Amino acid sequence: MSGPEIIPFDWQRIWLGDAPPLFLLEIVFRTVVIFVWLLFLLRLTGKRGLAQLSALELVIVIALGSAAGDPLFYPEVPLLHAMLALALVVGFQRVLARLVVRSERVEAFMEGQPVELVRDGVFSMAALERANLSREDLFEKLRAQGVLQLGEVRRAYFEQDGHLTVFRHDADPPPGLPVAPPWDLEPPSVLDPDLPQQGFVACLDCGRVQQAAGLLPGCACGGLAGWTAATTDPLAGPGRAG
Repeated sequence: MSGPEIIPFDWQRIWLGDAPPLFLLEIVFRTVVIFVWLLFLLRLTGKRGLAQLSALELVIVIALGSAAGDPLFYPEVPLLHAMLALALVVGFQRVLARLVVRSERVEAFMEGQPVELVRDGVFSMAALERANLSREDLFEKLRAQGVLQLGEVRRAYFEQDGHLTVFRHDADPPPGLPVAPPWDLEPPSVLDPDLPQQGFVACLDCGRVQQAAGLLPGCACGGLAGWTAATTDPLAGPGRAG
C-alpha cells in the first residue's frame, strides 16, 4: 500500500507539513518544557559530567538527545512520556556513577584504565595500540604540552578521560628522539647503518637512546626504521644536538 503522492517543492509540506499553523505555538511550548526539564536533570549529574565525557556519559548524552528531541515537534509523543524517559536515563546514570565510585571493577569496565605510554624517553607501540593511538597522536599530545624530544619525558600516561599526563625532568633532560617539528613537516634524518657513528642516537621505532661508537646495532625493540641523532633541543639546529 503506497502512501500519498509527494509533490516536489510543495512549500506547504516543506515548511508546515500536515500540522495546522497553530501547532508552531505548541512546538514552542514543548521546547520550553523539555529544555527546562533537561536542564534540571543535567544539574543532577554534577559538574564532571558536563566538563568531561567518558564512554558512559557519551551514551547518556546520546540517549538524552534522542529522548528530548522527539517530543519537541512530534505531536503524537506526549510530554510526560518523554519526561519519564529522560528521568530514567539520568537515574540510570546516577546509579552507575555510584557503582563506579564504590567498585574498582565496575570503574575499570565502564571507564577503562590508564595506560603508560612513555617510560624514561621510550614509548611502547603495544601500549599505543591498547590506547588506540598512533605514534603521531602521541607526539602531537606531547608537543601540545611543550615537549620537544622524548628524553624530557620520565613518564606519560593516557588517562581514563582521554587526557595525557606527562611527568618531565625538572632540568637538564637527557637527549632523546625529537618530536618537534612534526615529522610530517620535517622528518628526522635516518643515519646510514653502513657508516660508523659517534654520539647519542635514538631509535625511530621506540625512542630508545644509546651511545654509538662505530656501526649501529639493532634496537632491542626489533624495529626496522633505523636510528636518528638524539638531541636535547631539536629546534635549535645541529649545534645543539646531544
